[in-house]
Amino acid sequence: MAGLQADVRLARGTLQLGVELSAHPGQIVAVLGPNGSGKTTLLHTLAGLIRLQHGQIAVAGSVWDSPADNVWMSPEQRRTGLVVADHLLFPHLSVIDNVGFGPRSRGVPKAEARARAGVELDAVGLGEHLEARPGELSSGQAQRVALARALATDPTLLLLDEPLSALDPTTRAQTRADLGIRLRAFIGLTNQVTH
Repeated sequence: MAGLQADVRLARGTLQLGVELSAHPGQIVAVLGPNGSGKTTLLHTLAGLIRLQHGQIAVAGSVWDSPADNVWMSPEQRRTGLVVADHLLFPHLSVIDNVGFGPRSRGVPKAEARARAGVELDAVGLGEHLEARPGELSSGQAQRVALARALATDPTLLLLDEPLSALDPTTRAQTRADLGIRLRAFIGLTNQVTH
């Protein structure tokens, strides 16, 4: 599997973003910078939430975005998982259905999606909370559900946008350890934003 080749060039308001990234499968790339420097914009562009103005994004040998070639893959066509600081879980769905949402949106039958969700939830230590609602979870548990949801889609590219920043110090330390275990087992590409 080829890796990530990205030449991201765009302007948003006063931000002029110009970033070149190259990564191999299994590699973790950290994007560091001050507030307002374009870290989140970069991840949103890789995920397809923002279109490139110039440059190209190619993942695993497939071009996802290239304005010069009139190529653009929508977010749902890209094999990406995105985890943000606020976890953005669906409050009306159980934990297992939150995690199963990604595979279901890709056409996976419900039983298979729930089975895949169960495996991912076991892997993040939440196998006993399958039917809980997000409001019943601690912030660390909710963030692990968000990670499991991203990984359940079998992404080629995992994007982590300050996934630990909203957690208290104790929860952050445990969740960081859990995240490290999961990332060591992930064979795709990981881009992580932090300050």
